[in-house]
Amino acid sequence: MSLLAPARIARAPLASFSAMGLVWGSFAAVLPDTKAMLGVTEAQLGLLMLAAPIAAVSAMLAAPHTGTLLGRLALPAATLAMAAAFLLPGLSPTLWIFALAFAACGATTGTLDVLMNARVAVLENERGLHLMNLCHAVYSLTYAAAALGTGLARGAGWTPGMILVATGLTAGLIALAAFERDGTIRGLTRQNGAAHSALGLGPLIGGAIVMIAFLSENAAESWSALHIERTLGGSPTQGSLGPAVIAITMGLARLAGQGLIAHISPAKLLRGGALTAGLGAVIAASAVSPPMAYAGFIVMGLGASVIAPTAFSMVGRNAAPEARARAVARATLFGYFGYFFGPPTLGFIAGAFGLRAAFGFAALALLSVLILAPLMARRG
Repeated sequence: MSLLAPARIARAPLASFSAMGLVWGSFAAVLPDTKAMLGVTEAQLGLLMLAAPIAAVSAMLAAPHTGTLLGRLALPAATLAMAAAFLLPGLSPTLWIFALAFAACGATTGTLDVLMNARVAVLENERGLHLMNLCHAVYSLTYAAAALGTGLARGAGWTPGMILVATGLTAGLIALAAFERDGTIRGLTRQNGAAHSALGLGPLIGGAIVMIAFLSENAAESWSALHIERTLGGSPTQGSLGPAVIAITMGLARLAGQGLIAHISPAKLLRGGALTAGLGAVIAASAVSPPMAYAGFIVMGLGASVIAPTAFSMVGRNAAPEARARAVARATLFGYFGYFFGPPTLGFIAGAFGLRAAFGFAALALLSVLILAPLMARRG
């Protein structure tokens, strides 16, 4: 099947995924300069970055009610709020202002992530199409483009403030494309006193798989530039290629996964992805040169690319229709503990034992998917 028809159906969430990839790709690629601007160590930067997950958890808990309140404006409003938040971190002159700015980034990203994944799950089951891989592929490819562009901007002498303001304004323009005439995300909140336990263990297991996937993705996306520049002695341009390489790989692999999911069982796809990503993390951890690190990121990206979208789709497919959006929202909340807590956790590990140990930790975490995948399959 051509990608044009699914892309038309998922146009609004695709815009949101694209905007998110843009701001986070730029942020990851400019992280070495941000660290220098703030004058902190890896461990201190990891501590500052904890502001995002703390704010995100509260925002994600409220996201279903936020989405219900905003109605058909939920996606464009949340996308615009995230874009506005990312104008701030590069302009923060002190550590506490940076922490507050990054908290705003976390809160708005967390809200948007719940809403856009829930919208995709609803569209998938209404139209009988696989859309999750396509949407996550667009995130990855936009992330890669932003990282590459940021590398060029860094080489031209742009400051973190200049780069993040430019990407934030661009993401704000993209937010306009997230508007739908009938974009209300139905089923985000319980209706008629439905029991809280009706969601079952599916969102919890699926969320745990997503959490591990996002932790491993962020190991490469958020810390690869520093790994290449500090551990391996690469240049700023070479460092910015780190997050770009894994994002391009993941984007292309997810486009392939859009068709692959119809021919391979989801549980097998999860297990294969975890083993491949774990191998890539080991290669990155043991790299002795930037090209070897890139090879590790490519293998890591190939494996990690299919884990989160497949788990999200399984949660949505296994849930009752009236609870589908709520189930995906719950899985997103659990999963994004990896997205938000991953970079600070890996920062603490890197500060204590080095960046090689941080990538080794990501490899070990991926092995647990081999246990969780069969459990998730039995929920269907």
